[in-house]
Amino acid sequence: MTFLKKLFDFYLNASIHVAFAVFSFVKITGIYFELESNNAFSFFIFFATITGYNFVKYFGIAKFHHRSLADDLKIIQIFSLLSFLLMCYFGFQLSIKTLFLLVGFGLLTILYAIPFLSGFQKNLRNISYLKIIVVALVWAGVTVVVPIFDAHDIVDYQKVSLLFLQRFLLVCVLILPFDIRDIKYDVISLQTIPRKIGIQNTKKLGFVLLLFALVIEFLISAQTTSKNIFLGFSLLPMLFLMRAKENQSKYYSSFWVESLPIFWWILLMITI
Repeated sequence: MTFLKKLFDFYLNASIHVAFAVFSFVKITGIYFELESNNAFSFFIFFATITGYNFVKYFGIAKFHHRSLADDLKIIQIFSLLSFLLMCYFGFQLSIKTLFLLVGFGLLTILYAIPFLSGFQKNLRNISYLKIIVVALVWAGVTVVVPIFDAHDIVDYQKVSLLFLQRFLLVCVLILPFDIRDIKYDVISLQTIPRKIGIQNTKKLGFVLLLFALVIEFLISAQTTSKNIFLGFSLLPMLFLMRAKENQSKYYSSFWVESLPIFWWILLMITI
């Protein structure tokens, strides 16, 4: 049991679970636009997510405590290196245009972690409200705009814009339980939405964002099945947001909330 728990914790701490969530969003976009499957792109995004998230999470720790890193963190570093190499392998199979588009989102990820403002003391994460916007923008861009661009399909640009907006709103909602959890850990200067407007108002904001996302679904989906699936799915982030609190269980946000895109993808695969 201890081994399984350690394995599960590694699965979460090494960002494998969040990579599956991003991977699922890519596949959902493919279903909505009936894109031809590109495994090289999907696996590139999967391993790029692991690389990027581990860089953001552990950059400061590795920078200042490199020689005294705990064994678990050393393993994550090795795993991240392997993921980076696999990312490069699949990246060589992508078009130059796709890679150039991905570079922009990669730079946002780097600037999210590395201080470059106010005398190199602040990064994008330290700017009020910008944290949630940057994360949602990168997720929406990488999982909606880039896969459609990579497929070279002639698509309805209005539908792409609406799906991008819906994905942006949905990711914002999924981030809110994390921000509520982290109130007691974040420094006071980090003005996240729950710290700025309070937990109850944060939940109300999340419900409004979900409502907009639901309206968008009825604008972009031609199939009644996909509309009904999203309608049922939207109840889950609403439920998790409603029950979110500062003293969450260890896996509430990091596993259950991040499982929601995976669950949505599975629902679409078995019903459409």
